Amino acid sequence: MTRVPPPLTGAQREGSAGLIAAIAIAAVLFIAVAAIFAFALLRPATDPLAINSDAAPSAASPTPTGTPTPTPPAMLTPPATPTPTPTPTPSAPTSPAAQACDGASTILSFWAHPDDDIIFANPTISDAIAAGQCVRTVFVTAGDAGKGMGYVQARELGILRAYNAMRGQEGLWHADDITLASGLHLRRLSPDGDARISVVYVRLPDGNITDGGFAATGFATLSKLFDGSITSLAPVDGGPAVTREQLVASLRELAGAVTPSSTLTHIPRGSAFAPGDHPDHSVVGALVREALWPDAAVAPGIRYFLGYPSENLPRNLDGAVLDRKVDTYRIYTQQDKVIRCADRANCLKTRKFGEWLQRSYPKTEAELQLG
Repeated sequence: MTRVPPPLTGAQREGSAGLIAAIAIAAVLFIAVAAIFAFALLRPATDPLAINSDAAPSAASPTPTGTPTPTPPAMLTPPATPTPTPTPTPSAPTSPAAQACDGASTILSFWAHPDDDIIFANPTISDAIAAGQCVRTVFVTAGDAGKGMGYVQARELGILRAYNAMRGQEGLWHADDITLASGLHLRRLSPDGDARISVVYVRLPDGNITDGGFAATGFATLSKLFDGSITSLAPVDGGPAVTREQLVASLRELAGAVTPSSTLTHIPRGSAFAPGDHPDHSVVGALVREALWPDAAVAPGIRYFLGYPSENLPRNLDGAVLDRKVDTYRIYTQQDKVIRCADRANCLKTRKFGEWLQRSYPKTEAELQLG
């Protein structure tokens, strides 16, 4: 016979329910503690979120075996070093007389009077023009002979026509009045459509063959300026006076403005070839030498041409070369009433000039025989 337990009283039922709830809570707590303990034991040695941390490793972390090679994260790649912007080097100021050359090279020449170039330096200048070189010619005095601006302008026109003959093309020339950085005023002319050629007139007073100057210009001369007996010299066209230092600086500036491959001028003072030459020739040669010889880029190309004393040396020009030279000179003389000659024969018969035309003697620095 099966025995049935008696039913529970109300107090007994409440006690049983409390015991069950306590057991459930204990089970939940046990499971939570076990999970935490398991997480601590199974946690990976390296936490990817701790790569950038500067903290020391936790004592609870396992000690790694060997020395691991860390892989640097992309975010630690050093930023690109910016390229510094170079500071531009200031360039030298450009002279108002600057002229680019579209030819192979540039010949620059300095002469005392309009016609010295075609008498003493040809065929060098005419050959340069024929070869397509740029030719820049500077006349330091007006060659006025005390006769005023009418005679000056006639000689200047004669020079332009002579250069037309040398370049084989007739045409008009345009003029530019320029003030150099040195303060010197000058007039520059170039043939229209032919930038290879330019002629510059400074127009300082002619010093006369006696070196005493002319009454019309107050007996002022380049020699007196060079020697220091006068402090400045005014151009015959009324422009501002120039000092010796300004003139030297101006010649240097003109050379810097055209960067010549060669420079032509007169025999300077102090050379064994200077005695007997026109005083203006010797002073211009000396001024050019003073201004340009210290320039290592220009000095090797300087050539000094004999003037009046060349008549004492053998004739070294003839044939077609002489014919072209004499014809260029004849064209010039049509504007110069003092030495005008009608044809080749008469030009060659002109006293002194006929002999000079048949010669051309350039000298290097080493050949000057400076005293």
